[in-house]
Amino acid sequence: MHSSCGEPADDTGAGLSVWPVALAWLTQFLVGTDLFVVAPLMPHIAASFGVSAAGTGLLVTAFSIAYVVASPVAGWICDRRDRATVLVAALVLFSAANIGTALAPGFGVLLVARVVAGLAAAATGPTVYALVSTRARPQARAQVLAVVGSGLLTALWVGAPAGSLLGRYVGWQAAFVILAAGTFLLAFPHALVWRTPPGTPGASAVPRRDRRPDTAVAVSAVAVTALWSFSVYSLYTFLALALHSDDRATAVTWLLVVYGIGAVVGGQAGGRFADRADPVRITRSALALTAVLEAAVALAFPATWALACALALFAPAAYAFFPAQQRHLIDTFPERATAMLSWNNSALFVGLSLAGAVGGQIVHALGYPVLLYIGAAVALPACLLARGLRESG
Repeated sequence: MHSSCGEPADDTGAGLSVWPVALAWLTQFLVGTDLFVVAPLMPHIAASFGVSAAGTGLLVTAFSIAYVVASPVAGWICDRRDRATVLVAALVLFSAANIGTALAPGFGVLLVARVVAGLAAAATGPTVYALVSTRARPQARAQVLAVVGSGLLTALWVGAPAGSLLGRYVGWQAAFVILAAGTFLLAFPHALVWRTPPGTPGASAVPRRDRRPDTAVAVSAVAVTALWSFSVYSLYTFLALALHSDDRATAVTWLLVVYGIGAVVGGQAGGRFADRADPVRITRSALALTAVLEAAVALAFPATWALACALALFAPAAYAFFPAQQRHLIDTFPERATAMLSWNNSALFVGLSLAGAVGGQIVHALGYPVLLYIGAAVALPACLLARGLRESG
């Protein structure tokens, strides 16, 4: 098997050369930074526009709702058009949206810019995952997805903290200008690296199954992702705000580093385990641990070092879920892999959107630890629903 660039495809041991994987990783890193940097920048954005903490949470919600609506459409288009062309157009639009974010004269314009950014991001993540997954060797598919996905997770402990520091010393707008420049420059290599040689089907690496799962199985599968997302991102989205309110703003950056490193480790472990065992078993184990450890984070929140230890345990357990879930979806829906990855990412943002919309109100009324207990409770039905997927898959 050869890479789409005509290079030997065994540099990574997964059926892809290093360059396409690195490019996909960097794309996910920049898009992830754009998403995750909003949380630590919320206090600065709120001060700039004179809005409340709950109001700034709408920025996450606006981005997420746009992503949810656009992602399935983008997946449908990518199944019928050249994926690289769609990806390049999305990156250019994403860059323009970030310039609009940085230059927004008012909070209303800022919300519109985040909606456009969400629309563009909807066509980047699933398309990148589909491009690498359909070119990876089946026995290493979850590992490749985990490597590319680690770009998104690295944004948690590198991109987001860096943006937080920029917001503190330079201004929050600088972070979005840098992101705009980076994504625009990435459009050029993406236009070249994914060119498929004539006669090579885009999904040739995906095995076919004789039995086609029904729509109910598909809905149940992505519902698990939505519940997981609410559980995880209710914790993450308001962590910085909670620490600021508790006069522990100086701890935000290094706690995000702890969380992000743990997330990367968990993603890699989840990918490796999913390639060697039943992916549904991995997702169920991750969800059960997420529930227990999110409650532990709530208990540890008042003490910074105890909180750091709890986050260091929570993040690996929680993020082992995602590559295993992706592997399960690709194996179960081989003929609709791109569309299912799009729906899965939409489900992720449904959960994230609900966390942003509801979480701010809960934190304001009841406090941050209560939100974490609710997130832990949500992970439990997700675990039970994932169990049903094994029986129907």
